[in-house]
Amino acid sequence: MSANDVVIVGAGLAGAKTAEALRAGGYGGGIVLVGEERHLPYERPALSKEGLIDGPVGEKVQVHPEGWYAEHDVDLITDCPVTDVDVRAHRVSLTGSASLRYESLVLTTGAAPRRLRVEGSDLGGVHHLRTVEDSTALYAALAGAPRTVVIGGGWIGLEVAAAARSRGAEVTVLEQAPVPMERVLGTRMADVLLRAHRDRGVDVRGGVEVRALLPQGHGRVAAVLLGDGTVLAADVVVVGIGAQPRTELAQRSGLEVSNGIVVDAGLRSSAPDVYAAGDTANAWHPTLGRHLRVEHWDNALHQPETVAASILGVDAPYDRLPYFFSDQYDLGLEYTGWVDPTVAHDVVVRGDEASGRFMAFWLRDGRVAAGMGVNEWGQMDAVQDLIRSGSLVDLSLLADPDVPLPDLDASVRT
Repeated sequence: MSANDVVIVGAGLAGAKTAEALRAGGYGGGIVLVGEERHLPYERPALSKEGLIDGPVGEKVQVHPEGWYAEHDVDLITDCPVTDVDVRAHRVSLTGSASLRYESLVLTTGAAPRRLRVEGSDLGGVHHLRTVEDSTALYAALAGAPRTVVIGGGWIGLEVAAAARSRGAEVTVLEQAPVPMERVLGTRMADVLLRAHRDRGVDVRGGVEVRALLPQGHGRVAAVLLGDGTVLAADVVVVGIGAQPRTELAQRSGLEVSNGIVVDAGLRSSAPDVYAAGDTANAWHPTLGRHLRVEHWDNALHQPETVAASILGVDAPYDRLPYFFSDQYDLGLEYTGWVDPTVAHDVVVRGDEASGRFMAFWLRDGRVAAGMGVNEWGQMDAVQDLIRSGSLVDLSLLADPDVPLPDLDASVRT
């Protein structure tokens, strides 16, 4: 390999899109994309949604068809973990004795599910959800409407609960916080999701501690033991207690790591010629004025454009506002912006919550910090404009569904 090659470690959405962005930007050098999974690079959102309801997602989630990599002169290496990175020698070591020399290195190593640290967490019938194999196994496990306990009431946990309940399973959700999603959405909007699940027969329990997972014969889980001594029967247990950035390579190579690989607005790390993108990147956000690590599809989709620009010598800081979406039952949710969970925010609702179609806005000192649409589509660009304006908003106009959001943005700028 020549010295003017880009090596991308991590063949998920962010890695594949980095290769695409480099070629689209005119980069003519060699590109090597290395992944530890045996699959072509794929997108993950469907794994907790239609993958659990309709069945294995297969080729539908591939970032590019198989032939794309050869057509664009991208050397894709799958099923090959990277064991070490030497930032001084500009060298990546692969499993075995092989190594790759790079001019620019991009780390898109993603995140890994947090593991439950209690007795019995390694029993059969206990599932995590991150890979195609995880989704396929859980889809099969949910056949026959088993008694399902979901540990963790975050986005993944609630999406799994919705899918399991939609397939007829008896579902219990266990959450340490008093109400699932309260830290992210606040009490009022978290209650919308709580009601959606309870109205469909899901037993949602907040403020609980999981003490142990109890076995039956043949090493399979049979029940969940709670901190108060309650025993919940379970045929399937799904652990959805969050994810942690995969920073092992970065730490061993001496990169600055703090809640992910610390990078600037151009996604450059603390070492020359080393970049990071996607779930593992804790990036400086110039609009929000802070470092932010975002574990959502939109981030992995768009950060590669900034990485490619930085490698090509173009100044294009990553300043997209965080965005994510979730599907639960007949609720489609879109959220954009960022709310500091340690600071109180006002909530303004536009529309009728009871109708299942409305918007909610989080405001700090009269300025919009974030917005969410519930079965309201095509509004996120206008919400982002309101956030970026940083202007005081007339709350009565914000709450009025007859006032188009673009008109509201125009009013705050004049």
